[in-house]
Amino acid sequence: MARRIATGAAYGGGGIGLLGAAAVGLVIAEVQLAKRTVGGGHADPPCADGLYGTIFGRARPPLRFGMLGDSTAAGQGVHRVRQTPGALLASGLAAVAERQVELRNVALPGAMSNDLDRQVMLLLADPTRRPDVCVIMIGANDVTHRMPPTQSVRHLAAAVRRLRTAGAEVVVGTCPDLGTIEPVYQPLRWLARRVSRQLAAAQTIGVIEQGGRTVSLGDLLGPEFAANPRELFGPDNYHPSAEGYATAAMAVLPTLCASLGLWPETDRLDASRDEDMLPVAKAASAAASEAGTEVTGARAPWALLKHRRRRRLPAVTDPAAPAEPAASPRRP
Repeated sequence: MARRIATGAAYGGGGIGLLGAAAVGLVIAEVQLAKRTVGGGHADPPCADGLYGTIFGRARPPLRFGMLGDSTAAGQGVHRVRQTPGALLASGLAAVAERQVELRNVALPGAMSNDLDRQVMLLLADPTRRPDVCVIMIGANDVTHRMPPTQSVRHLAAAVRRLRTAGAEVVVGTCPDLGTIEPVYQPLRWLARRVSRQLAAAQTIGVIEQGGRTVSLGDLLGPEFAANPRELFGPDNYHPSAEGYATAAMAVLPTLCASLGLWPETDRLDASRDEDMLPVAKAASAAASEAGTEVTGARAPWALLKHRRRRRLPAVTDPAAPAEPAASPRRP
């Protein structure tokens, strides 16, 4: 199914449904119930734009880092700059590179993949500030708003292609597992998990074909979070808490650093960690079912399936600019 979606996206196919028509009525009823149960948590996320790793001085120009995507990329649900995934990743990248990192976050809460064109345009508008590396987190709203998956993957692949053409490395955190949001009940829970994983696998295929890398974010709303909902979900039981964002950032950071040749690990496959070289579609399917799995393109049609060792994130201080200690509304 993931391969069919990705092929339809690449060749302009129509919307390939992920659910049978017989399930639509039941799903709609469950969605309405979930919407009434999930509430709050819609305050603007903190603006984390600024310079990180200032202790490393200005001997070299800062790495330019762009964040794109939806509320997850923006950091909705937390109240301090240092708790957002952008700030966590920028600080971690600065610590590994021993170099300052300039973060620009253009993610928009509520965004679907068709907003990526606008976000990419914002990042590339100034030729002197084009990013060296970007992280995209997108897909959950595509599922909940029933965007045809072929359209979703097409928009994402186009964004990755434009960023790669502009010289940026790209890491995509694929669609999280929506089947573990606490207020979502069966059978919607099962259907949401199935749809989320199929979209995540299709996203992986589309991103790899454009020269990007992916990291499965299934655990962002997946089994690890379901086991600790009070600790890893925010007050609205939908967006992650500070601890939840830290868990997701720890999964993405190794791949982010590896994309720039900074991660102190070899790309040699480690069989003890179930790493392998597989056809892209099989690698995408395997990654979608195991959070934290990286997929990197090799010689077509093969891809590397890796489970990089995670390291504890460094302590994050709020960026040099702006310097508010707590949340400030995101700039439009």
